[in-house]
Amino acid sequence: MLPALEKQHDEFLLRELVVRWTNHNIMNKWMKRFFMYLDRYYVQHHNLKPLLEAGLCAFKKEVYEEVKTDVVNAVLAVVSREREGEKIDTSLLKSCVDVFVKTGDGLACYENDFQKVFLANTREFYNRKANMWIETDSTPDYMVKAERVIEEEKKRVRSYMHESTLEDLISVVVDELLAKQETRLLHKEGSGLKVLLQNDRFEDLERMFSLFERVKEGLKPIAVMVQNHIESMGQAVVTKREADINSGVKESREDPNFVKSLLSLHDKYTEVVRNQFKGNPLFQRALKDAFVEFVNRNVGKYTNAEMMSTYCDRIMRKGGEKLSEKQVEESLTKIVQLFSFLTDKDLFADIYRNQLAKRQLNQRSASDDSERLMIGKLKMCCGAQFTSKMEGMLNDLTVGEDHQRSFRESLQNRQEKLKPDDLLSNFSVNVLTMGYWPSYKVLPVNLPPAMVKCTQVFKEYFDKKTSHRKLHWIHSLGNTTMRAKFSINHDLLVTTLQCAALFLFNEKDEYTFEEICTALSMPPDTTKRVMHSLSCGKYKVLKKDPMSRSVSTTDKFIFNSSFKSPKRAFQIPMAALEESHNPKRVEEDRSIAIEAAVVRIMKARKTLTHQELVSEVISQFNVFKPEPKLIKRRIEALIDREYLERDADTPNTYRYLA
Repeated sequence: MLPALEKQHDEFLLRELVVRWTNHNIMNKWMKRFFMYLDRYYVQHHNLKPLLEAGLCAFKKEVYEEVKTDVVNAVLAVVSREREGEKIDTSLLKSCVDVFVKTGDGLACYENDFQKVFLANTREFYNRKANMWIETDSTPDYMVKAERVIEEEKKRVRSYMHESTLEDLISVVVDELLAKQETRLLHKEGSGLKVLLQNDRFEDLERMFSLFERVKEGLKPIAVMVQNHIESMGQAVVTKREADINSGVKESREDPNFVKSLLSLHDKYTEVVRNQFKGNPLFQRALKDAFVEFVNRNVGKYTNAEMMSTYCDRIMRKGGEKLSEKQVEESLTKIVQLFSFLTDKDLFADIYRNQLAKRQLNQRSASDDSERLMIGKLKMCCGAQFTSKMEGMLNDLTVGEDHQRSFRESLQNRQEKLKPDDLLSNFSVNVLTMGYWPSYKVLPVNLPPAMVKCTQVFKEYFDKKTSHRKLHWIHSLGNTTMRAKFSINHDLLVTTLQCAALFLFNEKDEYTFEEICTALSMPPDTTKRVMHSLSCGKYKVLKKDPMSRSVSTTDKFIFNSSFKSPKRAFQIPMAALEESHNPKRVEEDRSIAIEAAVVRIMKARKTLTHQELVSEVISQFNVFKPEPKLIKRRIEALIDREYLERDADTPNTYRYLA
């Protein structure tokens, strides 16, 4: 019976205050009308308080001051019962709270006598609830309760509190339920943030973000844990590849599954950051830092930059990934996003440029539009200077079509009539600008007379066309289709070097390795690759004596008159003479760029300490991260060449020499 009596007592106090306040207001209205003349003239003349104000002061002194403590306690008791789920008379509470609002000057009575005590009571109530819930509930269940409480407190303010209470009230609730319990909630065993991320509990992650967004600095520990989780997932992908390599799986730069795993991981957590974490900058930075950490972890002999570039090559060359135009564009967008995390962007560019050259020169590119699209995306990511050479390569080929058309017209004007089967009638040349394309070795090779004639005719045409450009023939990049007579005729798709070697067998059926080297004027290493492709590959159009998987300088090569193949035309692949990239050239380019940056900085600043100069140089580059040791070596080189000098008094300081 005691709780029921307390409940009745609380409501009695509230109703009594409301009744007295109501009677006071009624009495004031009648007295104002009855003593209107007195209030208007006598009171003002003698500088007395107006009748309403005097009445309010009397109410405050005789009624309010006597009952306010008991009434506040009664209000708190009723609110506590409502928080526990009991139905209450909200209109009565609103009327009672209005007494605090309207008594005194402004909101002084409401804030000092009611709100301060109410907030303290709220803090104590939710402190007790938080300690109880954290022991019994999982993190998701706790957050559901916290979310519900915040909404209930908002509704409570709208129902019977003054609106000024809302911000302070929610702040107290958030502080007790979330801020003080954040560490325990995030690391709770079996249901903390790590478990939510592992099990893709997207709804709970979104709720966690919306709740802790209210806490000052509340998102930082969440972002740190998200970064650690993404990093561990990425490291697992890299570790799996490392384990495969150690277990004996053949390593290849063309491993699309590894790159696809990284892309899939990036897609997943980009969506999580965008949807569950509302694209918050903290989480975008966490995503970036996590990917930078493991995308730049290289295992095996092929770097991640090389594998990503090779994946692009797979997408954009004929016979690679079979994708629609839309899928190609989406794939390129994703790979550029992954590329943005690389620190060695210049290494990627060098490899990509070599692969782009092979696709274009061998006519293996699936779409010129896709090539330009990819270059455009790289340009947006790294700037125009980064892609200038790639754009120059594509422009060369566009201009080359005009060259070829003009060359054809010049052939028609020749006095010598071309026969349909004449090699010159099917001869085409790509004129490349040396500064744009990768550097290729100029191989001295003796071509068949028909090929020599073609090159001479084109040189005559080109010399008439322009006088300021000099031609260098890169025979290692050429290709041709030649007719070979075995039991039946076959069309062989071969390189220019393979063609030159096969032409020798028109004169006799057998050659030694030394004879072939002498006849072609090719270095032994190049000759080995050419002859290996013709005698040890899938299509053995030549026999090798003795038979083995490698070519030595003592081997003999014989025309294989018994060669047979079900294919009428086929390509005979040959090992590339050039590597996909030249690490030494990349290092040289970096050294030049670092020296230029040092000179540029010192020319502007005149004097800098070593540490300041290193910091400024590092900040200059976004396509690679220069190592302090390399910067130091380049500074020493500049000092030797008298661009800089050390300060006589402080050797750690450099001066620019004008």
